[in-house]
Amino acid sequence: MESRISKLHLKFAEKTWNETFQLVRRCMDKPKDQSKPCEPLVRSLERLQEVFNVSSMNTMRSRLEAIAKQQRMGFHITEATCYLTADLFYLEVVLLPGGGVEEVKVAPHGGCPVPSESFLQLLRAKHFAEFSMKLAGLFAQYNIPGDNEIKFKLFSSMQFLGKDLEKISQLPSVPKDSDPQMDMINNGRIGCLIAGKEDTPLTIQFHTTPTAGMKTSDIPFLSEEAAPTEALVHAAQVTVGVSDVTHELQMASVLPQPPQLDPQGVSCGSRPVFLPSTEAPYESLPACFLLKLQPAVPMMWSFVNKLSQITAVAIPDVDLQWAPLPKLLTRRSPSSNSPGEIPDQRDSVFTVPLPGGVTHRYVVPGAAWEVPSQRAAVADSIPFTHPAHVPALLELLRHQCAINTLLRSCIAPQCDGAGLVCDLHFEVLPESETSFSVTFHRPDTDSLAVLLVNVCDSNQITCTLFGSGLGDPSLDEYLSTVMKRFMSVPVTLKTLYRKLEETASSPLSPSRPATTEAGSDHSAPSRATVTDTNGASTAFSRSAAVPEDGVGASASACCAAPVDNSELPPGINTSPAVNPDLVTRVDVFTLHD
Repeated sequence: MESRISKLHLKFAEKTWNETFQLVRRCMDKPKDQSKPCEPLVRSLERLQEVFNVSSMNTMRSRLEAIAKQQRMGFHITEATCYLTADLFYLEVVLLPGGGVEEVKVAPHGGCPVPSESFLQLLRAKHFAEFSMKLAGLFAQYNIPGDNEIKFKLFSSMQFLGKDLEKISQLPSVPKDSDPQMDMINNGRIGCLIAGKEDTPLTIQFHTTPTAGMKTSDIPFLSEEAAPTEALVHAAQVTVGVSDVTHELQMASVLPQPPQLDPQGVSCGSRPVFLPSTEAPYESLPACFLLKLQPAVPMMWSFVNKLSQITAVAIPDVDLQWAPLPKLLTRRSPSSNSPGEIPDQRDSVFTVPLPGGVTHRYVVPGAAWEVPSQRAAVADSIPFTHPAHVPALLELLRHQCAINTLLRSCIAPQCDGAGLVCDLHFEVLPESETSFSVTFHRPDTDSLAVLLVNVCDSNQITCTLFGSGLGDPSLDEYLSTVMKRFMSVPVTLKTLYRKLEETASSPLSPSRPATTEAGSDHSAPSRATVTDTNGASTAFSRSAAVPEDGVGASASACCAAPVDNSELPPGINTSPAVNPDLVTRVDVFTLHD
């Protein structure tokens, strides 16, 4: 390439860059192979454009023409106006004599041109690479499959869908969060709907994690530094995709006028009313609507099945690559700098530094998670055919995102842990499709305890602590509040440790029996049962404990692989013989070869 540029420059050394540029452009217009432009000439033109100063109307036209060709769009000129055209939209750029840009408008098919401030600012700043990327996104937004007739029908159907979703989002609802923005994103029927414009797609923000600015003053044992420092917002672009089978898609609004809620619906009339299929026009088209997830969401096998049950649109299994959920979470973690991922059938150790100089180490037994019920796949788009599907799909996505957020907090390290001395060690095990347990050595006595985390849905997260003398409902409620507030297992466990240490240092009272007495009394242990959303139950003894000699069991010892003892304190054995009088479980997972 350098030699080609040098030869061109030598040949036309006495000519201006304008003449050289025009020559390359003319060569591109007439390639030998009419099916595609000459690649060396395309690259030469791109190099020329990088060094070419846009200081006239002609040079700006040439730059816009090249960008249009890169995006497979048409290009037309009318006096001082350039048009970058596609099947369903066009971009109108009004130029000034010195190469400046006066106005940029975007016009969808059948619509009037609307000014676009974002495109205008990019061109005025001569940020052509960013302009080209934004134009590529706009082209993808309007890149509807099919011939022109099908494209126009799908485009019209998409517009009706967007208007219906906007109307649904404006229906009254009972707030669940004091922060209106957080409440809209995490609890709104349609999430936080960012209405589509001519130059931006319709977007739904449906789940976010707590931010660094949250208050901790109402939670004892927590300081401001305990709050998370990063907020990840999950969003979905609403678009359309091709389908192997035809689907009935709306060709008009499917909401009654005015929109209303069903008084007989679930949750006190929280569902919107839709017109019967006989009263709204539909048309069979070889396509379906899509929620394009940003970022993609690792989803459990059972959750993927529920998506299909909601929409009656099958998600092809061949498009999904199944793996244990922790493996997918570490592979796609936004904050992880770790180069690897969890190997199959092997135990993995994650080091998580916390504010205040505290370091946690979390062990994830590979064999315990390598079971059919813990299979997961990364979903990047969800097909649907009716606006009534969207609220239910968002609730399911929020549920999965809540599970993922909690697991990521302890298995997606911020560093590789090299050189760090770990203060506390934990073992993370699956209990059901929507719950997991964390086993740890107690600071107040020489025994183990188990924290069971059950994610009923994105708004119902319960923590239950199992161990000798720990059957305190108020403590469980306290831990559940912390977990729900911060969506972090390490923050919750750090808080629990502080509370246990304070309890251990306080004098004994009648309301707080001695640990040794509780640990020796197993004649009639109380039991707590957690039921997940699929009806599976997991039962634990609330008085389960490890005797003073250090022999005991974690809550999921019967399905966990041994953990390298070098990673844990000497007193913790993660796979001892289980005493049935201490720990009782039902519906445990079965390992398959």
